[in-house]
Amino acid sequence: MPEEMNIPRRVVVATHPSIPEAVTEAAAIADYLRARGLIAHHGALDDESLRGRVQNGEYDLLVALGGDGTMLRSAHLCAPHGVPILGINLGRFGFLTQVRREEWRSNLGDLLNGNFWIENRMMICAEHKRTGLLLGSWHALNEVVVCRGEMIRPVHISASADGRLLTKYVADGLIAATPTGSTAYALAAGGPILPPELRNILLVPIAPHLSVDRAVVLSEGSSVSIAVSGSGNAVFSIDGQPPVKLDEGDWVDVRAGDYTARFVRFGDPGYFYRNLTAHMNQNPAIGNHR
Repeated sequence: MPEEMNIPRRVVVATHPSIPEAVTEAAAIADYLRARGLIAHHGALDDESLRGRVQNGEYDLLVALGGDGTMLRSAHLCAPHGVPILGINLGRFGFLTQVRREEWRSNLGDLLNGNFWIENRMMICAEHKRTGLLLGSWHALNEVVVCRGEMIRPVHISASADGRLLTKYVADGLIAATPTGSTAYALAAGGPILPPELRNILLVPIAPHLSVDRAVVLSEGSSVSIAVSGSGNAVFSIDGQPPVKLDEGDWVDVRAGDYTARFVRFGDPGYFYRNLTAHMNQNPAIGNHR
């Protein structure tokens, strides 16, 4: 459900470190906000000082300049601390951003007049386990992918939902995606598009060989355990980050996360379907991912 929020007074404008033009734009946005009585700072999203101030609760809004990759990084930073994110698209693709570069003044005017709402997006938690030991845990906004590593051969994967075996795959991998992630890797692998307000985990196999080749949408609240066997050639990745090796007998538990990503939105909730139609004929592989 859409959530109401007080007009923010302390704002940080965060830029993708490899988009040079974002620095100039961020300075202009910060100046715009300060001229209207707000506290506003700007800096690179990977700056440790900026990240520390977000984590310490010094801001009540982060404006992210970039593309969907920048929004993912911003969600990883902001979601644990409940900080909303307003995305301004400077990249080539924008399923997660709503504001275009040339429109930010108009949209920030709406923000300061209270004409906005907060969209909560499910995140998932992934736990890497070995012989009952927890080796690490992560939160993802898009997906957790268990897949083959360097060797070009499929892996044997079993998936259990709520402790009961769902199916076994011989495949290049298995994607456990959020509704947000249903328009990312899961979509490329042939999965369905889920409305962003849902809280279901989506399972999509990658190039299955003589295995179940259909996506499965789990019930809200369900979790999935993904185990690998017989290869020594498996890894998993969280939101496209560097892979983590899986040994024989390891498994990854995936469940609904402990917090949500909060995005500032304008207009009616139908924006998602309008964006979807506009993006489906684009090719995000052209140019750099931002």
